[in-house]
Amino acid sequence: MVRCNNEAKDVSSIIVLFGYPFRLHRVQYEMPLCDEESTSKTMHLMGDFSAPAEFFVTLGIFSFFYTMAALVLYLHFHNLYTENKRFPLVDFCVTVSFTFFWLVAAAAWGKGLTDVKGATRPSSLTAAMSVCHGEDAVCSAGATPSMGLANISVLFGFINFFLWAGNCWFVFKETPWHGQGQDQGQGPSQESAAEQGAVEKQ
Repeated sequence: MVRCNNEAKDVSSIIVLFGYPFRLHRVQYEMPLCDEESTSKTMHLMGDFSAPAEFFVTLGIFSFFYTMAALVLYLHFHNLYTENKRFPLVDFCVTVSFTFFWLVAAAAWGKGLTDVKGATRPSSLTAAMSVCHGEDAVCSAGATPSMGLANISVLFGFINFFLWAGNCWFVFKETPWHGQGQDQGQGPSQESAAEQGAVEKQ
């Protein structure tokens, strides 16, 4: 809210609309001027936070597609999945990759959201407007933007990380690596049992 000391000027309310993908430097708003010659000046928000936001959303889309494809493979082609040893190995490697990417995406988007909040709070806008630094106007901060859904998206990002991390164990159990570990653990015990039997016979 900008209130000019000049009686000829009305009180101006500045409303700035922004959203995904948070390219704030492209968002314009009009800053009122309190002189009699001009009415307003076009201003822009500061910052470009599209990279972490788009990476987060893109990862979610690819995760959904891969989950649907894996579900079809598990339900309709389970025999092919168990007979071919390459499918479990590929599934395990992809699952580990998605786990790592979800951790990176959630952390990056959490940091990006914090920067978005800092760039869009009313105090940041008044600090960027020259009319608020002079004696010709009085500026007051308005309502802080609601970021509830954005905060929930960060929370769901970390939940996805834990879900994919837990799924790594179940996928690992289908790989030949898990079977080799069990065979190696049972091997020495079988040999020792055979040796003990031979000694008893002697």
